[in-house]
Amino acid sequence: MLKVEDMSPAEMHALLQREGFGHLGCARDNRPYVVPMHYAYDGKELYFFTTQGMKTQYIDANPQVCLQVEEVSDGTRWKSVMVIGRADQITKPEDTQNAMKLITERNPTLTPAISATQTDAWGRAVDIALYRITPELIDGRKTV
Repeated sequence: MLKVEDMSPAEMHALLQREGFGHLGCARDNRPYVVPMHYAYDGKELYFFTTQGMKTQYIDANPQVCLQVEEVSDGTRWKSVMVIGRADQITKPEDTQNAMKLITERNPTLTPAISATQTDAWGRAVDIALYRITPELIDGRKTV
C-alpha cells in the first residue's frame, strides 16, 4: 500500500525552487481552466509570463489561482506542492524587469519563446502579460 505524508515547509520551498514548471488553475463563471506553465520562484513569490488570451481573461475576472508543481520518479515515488494565492499583473517597469530577469534565469530555454511571442503568424504584435502570484497557502504531499 502506498503511504503519503505531508511535506515540511523546507521540502515544499525546495521543490518550488528546483522545478520551473507546473499547472496553473484558474476559474471564472464556475468554469475551471488548467494550463501548463513555466514559472520562477524567488523564495517568496512566483512569477510567470504569458500572452494575452484565455488565461489572462480568467485571471482578470478572478485573480485567485492555484499552481500545482510536482516531481514524479514513478507511480509510487512522487512529490506534489500546491500554491494557492492571488495573481496580480505586473505593470511597473522596474517590477517587469525584475520578473523577466527571474523568469529567464530560471528558464533560459524560454528566451526564444519570449522573442517569438512578440508577433503572431500574421506579423501583428502579441501582448505579453507578466504576473506575480502571492501565496496564501502552500501545501505539499509526498510518498514515503
